[in-house]
Order: sequence, then C-alpha cells, then structure tokens
Amino acid sequence: MPSQQVPDDDEVRQTYNFAPGSFGLVYRAVVPDYGAGQERRDGETKGKDKTEVEDEAMDKSAAIVEDSHMTAVEQLNEVTADVERNSHSTNYKLQAMKWGLIPFWTKRNPDYGSMMKTINCRDDSLIENKGMWNTMKHRKRCIVICEGFYEWLKKHGGKEKLPHFVKRKDGQLMCFAGLWDCAKFEDSEEKLYTYSIITTDSNKQLQFLHDRMPVILNNGSDEVWTWLDPRRAEWNKELQSLLKPYQGELECYPVSKDVNKVGNNSPSFIIPLNSSENKNNIANYFGNQKKAGQTEKMKSEATRQATDAVRSKESQVKHEANSDDRATLNQDGGDSNAPVPAPVKSIGNNTKHSSAIKREHSWSRDGNTADGAGAPLMKSQKVEDHNLIEEGDADVSQENKSEGSLEQTAGRSPRKTRSATSNSSPKGRAAKGRERNKKITSFFTK
Repeated sequence: MPSQQVPDDDEVRQTYNFAPGSFGLVYRAVVPDYGAGQERRDGETKGKDKTEVEDEAMDKSAAIVEDSHMTAVEQLNEVTADVERNSHSTNYKLQAMKWGLIPFWTKRNPDYGSMMKTINCRDDSLIENKGMWNTMKHRKRCIVICEGFYEWLKKHGGKEKLPHFVKRKDGQLMCFAGLWDCAKFEDSEEKLYTYSIITTDSNKQLQFLHDRMPVILNNGSDEVWTWLDPRRAEWNKELQSLLKPYQGELECYPVSKDVNKVGNNSPSFIIPLNSSENKNNIANYFGNQKKAGQTEKMKSEATRQATDAVRSKESQVKHEANSDDRATLNQDGGDSNAPVPAPVKSIGNNTKHSSAIKREHSWSRDGNTADGAGAPLMKSQKVEDHNLIEEGDADVSQENKSEGSLEQTAGRSPRKTRSATSNSSPKGRAAKGRERNKKITSFFTK
C-alpha cells in the first residue's frame, strides 16, 4: 500500500507487549484534522458520498469548460479528464497515534480508566447515526497495522487467565478496521491523535477463546480502499457490511503468562508455550537436562576410551623393554651401580666365574707373569651369590699357596697381595713406610 508520509523512527517502535495508551502505527488518507468531506461553518463536516462528490466535480468542470472556446467533443473530454484526476488525487500516510480514542470535543486529558473505555468500538454501535462514534465513522476511518493480538482464555470460573496469541497463518501483517480523531486540550497547543479498533463477533476458530475479535481486512484488497476512501463521507450499508468476522485462516496458540504484566517485553511472548524454541517450557527444560546428560555421558565414554588406549600403549612399551630375559646381578664397589649380566658357570674346569672379578698380576723377576704364559693370575673373586662364597674362598686359598711356592723358588720371600681398589695396608703404617723407602728400580732387579 502506497504511503506519502511516514513517522519518525522514535515515534513508533516494535514491541511484543502493546498496551492501551501506547503509540501504534495507523494508515489513513491524508485529510484535514476534521476529517474527509467539506467543513461546515460550525466546525463540523457535511458528509457526502462518492456520487455526490463526482456530481459536484462534473458540474464545476462543465462550468469552466462552457466559458472556453472548445467544441462539444473537446469539452466532454476535458470534463471527463478533470473528474478522473480528482478521483485519484487521494494520498495516504502512516502515522503514529495513541491507542484509546479521545473525541475532538474533549477539553481536558482524560484519566486512564476513561481512555480504556474507548480502546475498542463495537460494530453494532455504528449501525445507527447516533452516539460518540457518529462523526468518526463518517469522516475518520483508518487501518491499524500489527503482527497479531493477544486474547485471554478464562479458566476455573475466571480465576485463571491463559494468554493466547493470534496471527495470520500466511504470516502477513494484520489490518484492523479502526476510527481516529484529533483533540487539542485547553491548556495545550499540541494536537493529540488517537484511535480505536472496531470489533465484531468471533469466527468459528476463535469462539472457544472469546466472543469478540477485531475486524480484519485483507492487505491491499478492495475492502481496504473502500474503507479508507475519503470521498465516502457518509455512512452506508456498504461500509457497514465490511465489519464482519475474518474468513481467512488464523493461527492461535497459548503463550507465556509474562505478557500479563504491562512493561514486560520479549520476543519469547509470541513463541508457542509448548514449542521447542520456548526455553521456559518445563518439558523442554527436562529435555535439555536429558540431552546434557547424554552429552556428558558421551564425553565420559570418549575420555575412558582415550585413557584405556594410553594405558594399553604404555603396557606394550613396558613389555618390549622387558623382553630381554637375561639374568642380571647388581654390582657394588664400582664407579657405576648398573646391573651386569650374570656369569655363566663352567662345569668342565671346576672354575666358577662371577660378575665384578678383580685381578692382580704376580710378577716374576724377569718381568713376566708368574705363570709364564703372560696371563695374569687370579687372586680373588667377588661373588654375590651366598651359596658360592665357600667355594670361592677355597679357590682363593689354593691360588695363594701357588703364588707362595712360585715366589719361594724365585729366591724371594712370599708377599701378600691386596686388591687394586683397596686402600688398606696389610702390615700397618710401619710396613707402608718401608715400602716408600724402596726404590722403584729395585722392583725390576733381576
């Protein structure tokens, strides 16, 4: 629908809880504040219908044409064109108005209770040409634009009221038939534009909810232009016939009770109460809790599987590290305490080898080893196994006897040997002092 004028952004704002006394969006013809038609001397307007307006335009145009020097055909064409221009010269506009009609004759701003009485106008009160609505129905008709409306279902004898939201099923905006007026109070120079919504009997779809509903006109239909036509300045049966229950499909569903409180405003107010999008729905609450529990369970299962995988990998690594089955023995007294492989026992030579064997060479006077084969003699063996200690001691004593006999044959007194890593002295400080006095060359003398 065309509009030559629109309100400022701060005049009308979107709201989901529109209460009486708020400023809504109204669509009407551009006419003076007194309405359509001609203004009377007493300040009122004489109502004229479309036929009377066209007749007056025809007579005025004919009078102008008669004074000109035109042929009969030219005069007829000029009169027809002038009437056509006048019939399509109406402009329309969107305007912000206050909900709750205040008649133009009001001198003081009414209280809220009085304004509440005029938020709606019954269609049957417009049949007769009397009452407070008489002037408005002739010259000040409008369309109230909105997305939908709320209605309350009374339960338990009216003790409980459950709000419902009603909108068009096709999603288009609703166009309510309405009346408007302009008032200026004695103590103010500002004009106040107000409106009222016309109601009629409910259709079959909304009868369970309420016995009344707004008059809904289809967007851009002939009904809308007929209702808004300012040339129809007289109430008639055609205009009255437009006020009927809506025949199209509507969508109606319960919504949150938060809309009951004036001042609350939220997009959730027009979401169905039982919808999955409604966060306040108790069924959705438990559903969300169940969903959250399932998600947490899935996370725990994934964590458990990851932990089991890590443990399995660690166990595999440990198994590979322990795959060497060779026996080991701890080594004491060395630079490193790392375990070494256990010795293999030899049965043929009755010689038992162990780990951490310490040897010393017994030198003869010619510089060779005492055994003459260049191999050092084994002086002692350190055996960790307790069961082999006695046998080891027997071997050591036998070797000592051998060494003693060899040294005696060489013309030297037997000398007691000691470990290469031992710091102890066999004969005490005196023996140690005598050893220091010997020359190192005497050790190699023949």
